[in-house]
Order: sequence, then structure tokens, then C-alpha cells
Amino acid sequence: MKKLKLLSLSLFLPFIFAGCGDDETEKNYQLELDAAVKNIHTNLQKDLNTDVPSLSVYVVSPKGTFFSTVKGTNGTAVTPNTYFRFASNTKNFTSTAILKMMQDGWLNLDDKITANIPGTTVPYVPDVADWNFPHKNEITIRQILQHNAGIYDVTNDASQYNIGGETYADYMLATNPDFQFSASDYVKVLTDHNLTYGSPNQVYHYSNTGFSILGEIIARVYSQKVNSVKTYGDFMYDKIVGPNSKKPLGIKFPELASDKQLPSPYVKGFIKYSDHDEVTDLKNASAHIAEGNGIGTMTMLTEYIRSVMKGDNVLYASSAELMRTNKGAATTNGYGLGCSNFQGIGYGHNGATEGYLSMMAYDPKSDVSVIVLLPFWDLSSTSKFERCLNTLNTTAIEAKRTLGY
Repeated sequence: MKKLKLLSLSLFLPFIFAGCGDDETEKNYQLELDAAVKNIHTNLQKDLNTDVPSLSVYVVSPKGTFFSTVKGTNGTAVTPNTYFRFASNTKNFTSTAILKMMQDGWLNLDDKITANIPGTTVPYVPDVADWNFPHKNEITIRQILQHNAGIYDVTNDASQYNIGGETYADYMLATNPDFQFSASDYVKVLTDHNLTYGSPNQVYHYSNTGFSILGEIIARVYSQKVNSVKTYGDFMYDKIVGPNSKKPLGIKFPELASDKQLPSPYVKGFIKYSDHDEVTDLKNASAHIAEGNGIGTMTMLTEYIRSVMKGDNVLYASSAELMRTNKGAATTNGYGLGCSNFQGIGYGHNGATEGYLSMMAYDPKSDVSVIVLLPFWDLSSTSKFERCLNTLNTTAIEAKRTLGY
């Protein structure tokens, strides 16, 4: 089975954090959460008939802050401050960046991507032949955020175009693991092979490539506003997560093919194939700029998703509401602007990149946030991978239930 790339989808160590208190009720919440996570992990190992390195959940609620993790026989300990690759959760950060630019008057969501950046004579995307992909002149920034733009997914989808059965991204990584990817590389493939899911607002189709284009737009807009060449990562560092941002976090968005090492301490990703196993901590993240290159910890993701959704970060409360609720004309699920609605859990995103599965979500009604981390893929069969992915939702729901939500 081919490696799946970034998707959107889901030793016993008790730990009570400051804010949980010492009364019997809160101790029981922790004990119940530990039992629930251990049970989910045990059942997952039984269903997959293999060791699962670890399963962890981090919950912040009005009743306290709770962390629970279970380590498998061959796993390593995970804490709330352990780094991992959070994959497509990156899309929510990209959405925050776009909406921040909207608030500041730097762009308009309903502008066509061929329009000029406000106050300039420079278009949002390059006006060159390689960027003349299908329906380019019809697509708006909002539609890309909603996955309603019809942009073919070059990194996930091999149905319309592949090289020896592999996606363009997989083929390039196999041929040259140090290849420096860019949005222009993906767009040229769209243009050269006339790849599309159709006109905008005609079909909802998840697209990493669409968010790669948003990353290019962020870089171009920022470059124009500061009159200097800037990248997506520069804007994220300067305005969204860096030391001078409103809510500084240690989250990173590597853009260089050579920047493969995770910060310490980190947990390694693990993939089980039918005929071999693979550790996946080192990664050329340039293949997923703006759609899946984020690196952080459970604590950092918690601080981010809570503050953004509550309007306490760079977004106004009205912008956060728009992110959660503004679905596209062709959308049939709960996806808004780079934001999923996980029923019974909350708003946020999930992520899957080789050997890592994760989810971050916040529920405005209960003021509960949940982060789930499973650094494991079972690719010995499609059903087993789906079982791993579904464990994200199961763990999040059970974590809320044990706290009475």
C-alpha cells in the first residue's frame, strides 16, 4: 500500500496538572480519564493485533486541565510538551493567517486569486504560464479555504495523474528525498496535465494543493506590505506564533527540504506495513508548506485553538465565528474556513502525516478543548488505517464524556 500523505479526516502514566485541585471529585475525573484512554489503547491493539506505541489526550475545561497517556511495549513516553508533526492541523493556522490579513485590509476573501493585492498592481498569484491551471480565473480565496475551489490534490490523489501509480509528491520524494518543493511545482503539474475537480462551488473536495496556493498568497501579500521578500513561514513567525505575535508559541513551520529534524523532546512516528515497519521522525516538510508542515506540542495546540476560537488571539471573535461556520456552496460536511466541525467534540482540525495522527478541537459551548495524539499508522490494510484514524474521534469523545461533557 502506498504511503498516505496528509489527510483530513480522527507504561500507564497518570498525570494531574495545576488547576485540577486535590478534591476527591477531580481526582476521580483523572482516574476515569486514565481508565478510558487505557481501554481505548487496549482495544486498538487488540483490533490491530499489534503493539501501538502510545495514545495521549490533553483536555482543558472549566473542571480543570487533564492529561492522560498510555505507552505500548515498544513506545516511548509522551508528555504535553513533546513535539510531533501535527500535519493538516496546519490548515487551521493558514486559515487564521488569511483571516488576520482580511481583518487588516490586506486582502478580501471574495477576491479572485487573479485579482491584484489591495493597494498594489501585483496579483495574488503569479501571472505566468505555469500558473494557468484549470478555472484559475474563477477561483476566490474563500473557496480555497472551504475546499470548494475544485483544485486537484497533487499530494493525495493519484486518480487523475500519477507516476508509476504514485502521486507526484510521493514520486519526487522517492526519487530525491531532498527535493525542495514549492506551490509553483504543484501548480505546474495542474497546468501541464489539465487537472481539476471541476468549477468552483460545484464540488467539495479536500485539497492540500489548494492550501499550498494559499501559502503562496500569504507570502506574496506579506512581501508587498513590508516591501521585502517574505515566505509563508515568515508571516506565521512574525504575526501568528512567534515571540512578537499576540500569543507567542513554540510552534514551527519548516519550509526547507533540509530542515528535517524535530525539536527535542519529540516522539517518533511509526508505520506498520504488512511486510516491514518504519520509523518516520525525519521528514522533508517542504512538500507540505501551509497545508501540513506544522510542528508543535499538545500544550501549544491547546493554547492556540482555545485562544483563536475565543477571539483572544489575532482573530476577532467575529472572524473566529466566520471560520467555524462559513461553509461553501458545495460543502456537505461541517467544514468551514480551514476548520472542521467534529460532532460532539468541537471545532478545529485533524492531521495525518507519515506515522502521526492528531486532532485539536475546541467547543465554545462547554469551553472544553481536546488534543489527541496517536504517533502510529497501521498500513497493513486500509481498514486498519481507518481504525487508527477513527481512534482520534473516539478518544476525544470519551475524554469529554468522562468529564461530564
